[in-house]
Amino acid sequence: MALIENPDVKVIDPSTAHRVSPGWVFGFPEMEPGQRAAIEASKRVSNPGCYSTGAIALLRPLVRGGLLPADWPVTVNAVSGYSGGGRPMIAEFEDKTAADYTEVPYRLYATGLEHKHVPEMQARIGLTRRPLFTPAVGRYAQGMIVEVPLQLGALPGRPTARDVQEALATAYAGEPFVEVASIDEAAAIKTLGPEGLNGTNRMRLYVFAAEAHGQARLVALLDNLGKGAAGAAVQNMNLMLGLAEDAGL
Repeated sequence: MALIENPDVKVIDPSTAHRVSPGWVFGFPEMEPGQRAAIEASKRVSNPGCYSTGAIALLRPLVRGGLLPADWPVTVNAVSGYSGGGRPMIAEFEDKTAADYTEVPYRLYATGLEHKHVPEMQARIGLTRRPLFTPAVGRYAQGMIVEVPLQLGALPGRPTARDVQEALATAYAGEPFVEVASIDEAAAIKTLGPEGLNGTNRMRLYVFAAEAHGQARLVALLDNLGKGAAGAAVQNMNLMLGLAEDAGL
């Protein structure tokens, strides 16, 4: 029995159920030219995962632009606030009466190298090889850093960090919610915490470089409850309903 009988009903699904399903539009408006229009026209939109939002933002433009081969062995490292684990993990860190309450400051998880966001990362980045994803959680409520280390000197075209930054800056030029730091701005940053964009629907991308060594750290900073979840859903809803994209954001 169908749960939705009215053909005019529009759905945004925040779960993993349809993120790689045919017939559902992936709800990341900035992902690709034409993605925003596809969301506007769709009645079935799948909201992206928080980790995959950062990974896709960093890597899809590089694959699309030929800087990163689709079969490259990509590693994605990330740390999130404990709200990313939902009610059970929130209880672990906040409810002192819970049987599994913990005061650990930081921990790895998904040590079996399986995670629900990996299929959408691979599909939406455009990779033919499964990415290696290494998530962690910190003892703070929300905020996220997603990081991709790249040995630029080993890539076929030997791109520079500036090439990578320019590809990202071009991909997100004019976007209201995705910003790309300049190379000089990134070079001036010595430390970066995961809570810097909390309470917003924004995401900021950085390319930290060691040009002499042909290495780079690509970093996405976002709120796992903002651009990584509810903020993205509101943005998609606005597009689907013909409202101003930034309404309520």
